[in-house]
Amino acid sequence: MRRFFIPLVALLLVTSAPLSAQGYPPSQRGTVAQRVAFTDISIEYGRPTARGRALFGALVPWDSIWHPGADLATQITVSRDITLDGAPVVKGTYTAWLIPRATGSWTFILNRTKKIQHTPYPGSASDALRLEVTPDQATSVETLTYQFPLVLRDEATLRVQWGTTGIAMKIKAPYRPE
Repeated sequence: MRRFFIPLVALLLVTSAPLSAQGYPPSQRGTVAQRVAFTDISIEYGRPTARGRALFGALVPWDSIWHPGADLATQITVSRDITLDGAPVVKGTYTAWLIPRATGSWTFILNRTKKIQHTPYPGSASDALRLEVTPDQATSVETLTYQFPLVLRDEATLRVQWGTTGIAMKIKAPYRPE
């Protein structure tokens, strides 16, 4: 009898536990992809949710390198060379990082180190790009979002937003097939 009782109790505990205890991550994984001209751009990221928390200047401290995502570092892959806000980005896969500031511009970083956790930052020696970007305010988004709100022939806008704060960067994909 005891041999059957212990597994039965264990089964009841597992099935009555909250979903997060059953293995569902608190931050779901997300992907967004966009073709701009002949260039494929894909982003794989963890999507943290605000859940009533103060975000920038609190959960995300000012003047510190932050990974805009959760769990594994956000990966951005471009199939051909592009420019991001006029700066060249060679085709490949990168991780995304930000330095938010209370006033003035923020720094957006593409780092060559990939398939890593969101902490610690791998270091500036492996940075492929650092851009100064201007944050803006918009209608609140509860879950961190990467999106392409504007796509034209060979250019697009990449937007990252969480809460009421976001940044937007212009992509130019000049590749033309031969």
